[in-house]
Amino acid sequence: MYYTYFVTNKGLNVLYVGVTHDLVRRIYAHKNKVSDGFTKKYNVDRLVYYEMYSDINLAIAREKEIKGWSRKKKDALIRNKNPLWEELYEGIL
Repeated sequence: MYYTYFVTNKGLNVLYVGVTHDLVRRIYAHKNKVSDGFTKKYNVDRLVYYEMYSDINLAIAREKEIKGWSRKKKDALIRNKNPLWEELYEGIL
């Protein structure tokens, strides 16, 4: 499976959208600041939304689509499935 996902920071004011084939490993990496970059710099480590795909090309296309959206539209997508912006990481372990 492949995943398009959102992670955010504690204040919910920064969003990062990404793609991965191993969601547990990728979120673990965000949480433990394994790599330098945007998510480490802005402490973006809370999984609040994800979608599953059987084809990597579909997951990448969805990521690109979402990246073109306004913040308001991204927020609405998250709220639709996770109204309280709860941390979803424990539920995927």
